[in-house]
Amino acid sequence: MSDFFEGIAPIPFEGPESENPLAFRFYQPDRLVLGKRMEDQLRLSIAYWHSFAWEGGDPFGGRTFERPWFGGGMEAARLKAEIAFEMFDLLGAPFFAFHDRDIAPEGQSLAESNRNVREIADYFARRMETSPTRLLWGTANLFSNRRFMSGAATNPDPEVFAYAAAQVKCALDVTHQLGGANYVLWGGREGYETLLNTDMGRELDQLGRFLSKVVDYKHRIGFPGTILIEPKPQEPTKHQYDYDVATVYGFLRRFGLEKEVKVNIEVGHAVLAGHSFEHEIATAVALGIFGSVDANRNDYQSGWDTDQFPNNVPELAVAIHQILKGGGFVTGGFNFDSKLRRQSLDPEDLIAAHVGGMDVCARALLAAAAIIEDGGLDQALADRYAGWETPEARDMLVEADLAAIAAWVDQDNIDPQPRSGKQEKLENLVNRFV
Repeated sequence: MSDFFEGIAPIPFEGPESENPLAFRFYQPDRLVLGKRMEDQLRLSIAYWHSFAWEGGDPFGGRTFERPWFGGGMEAARLKAEIAFEMFDLLGAPFFAFHDRDIAPEGQSLAESNRNVREIADYFARRMETSPTRLLWGTANLFSNRRFMSGAATNPDPEVFAYAAAQVKCALDVTHQLGGANYVLWGGREGYETLLNTDMGRELDQLGRFLSKVVDYKHRIGFPGTILIEPKPQEPTKHQYDYDVATVYGFLRRFGLEKEVKVNIEVGHAVLAGHSFEHEIATAVALGIFGSVDANRNDYQSGWDTDQFPNNVPELAVAIHQILKGGGFVTGGFNFDSKLRRQSLDPEDLIAAHVGGMDVCARALLAAAAIIEDGGLDQALADRYAGWETPEARDMLVEADLAAIAAWVDQDNIDPQPRSGKQEKLENLVNRFV
């Protein structure tokens, strides 16, 4: 047991009137929401990279955090893992998520790097025997090392492709070993700076083959979890091959993977793509590829992915409403891909940030559930599309050709008039609950 969180007790639930910054006001794991425990509806997860690997730097300044595990080496990695599980226990976190390079230092060779990752994974496995925290997903960091400056799967050098494939194999093996619910492919470098040195068709084919090989290997080892792609626009390059949910779906369809792979949607990435979070969720649900989400927010005055903790209940409530209407999570969940601000230096800040984020998710879930239970929004939607329930309307989408449709219009002297979409009325309805 370390003393990093000395003086901080497991976080209690104290209710909406509590003024304790280290107490839950809304998050109650066992509270039933639409027939399921709140914990099972939200499936909250702690991101290892931001919470334990990020040092507080930005493009204009270096490290601001001082952590006892900074400095590298396996001894530091073991300490980091110990403190991570101490935090999971304090928060009662159901899940965590990691990149391979978050949990263990890179070695002089891939073999050494993989040994380091497996050693920490073995520690996780032992710790998980007595901890309630499980693995939401694992992934490989195919973006930080300079070898990936021109991409991983899309790299013009086949040796980089091979190295990335070997690294993913190890990360997927470890995720499987730890009972991970998903495996994520985050293509942060899968894009291009200029078409002058880019063969786009070749790179897309490489990316498709890479993903197909990951899916094949998943089945070979019997990994029961979901393979996820995380849409990632404009960062670090403005031309990304996995720009948004619709782009990813087109890519999956091209390579016949739309039944095998789903998406992990991040709030900040949706904003950078020019969409809302709920739009990306609704798109994924409609296309049948919704999987999981990263909970954070961007600074709307910045054109960058600032990864701040979620604190906007109305925005999150309408997004969770889309998730619930789509059937809720299966293997996915809410992963806090969120980091402290550079000036939030204390261990207590790390706990308080997650307490606040968990409460915001809980409060948004309760609001979304109340909207569903009220039924007014569903009824308004049903009324708006009621005309499509008639035999003639259904036949238009199935049997009737253009000539038959035109004959129906002539025969019944159809002259449709516009009807109000009632947007403001529906916004007012939502505002009653958020």
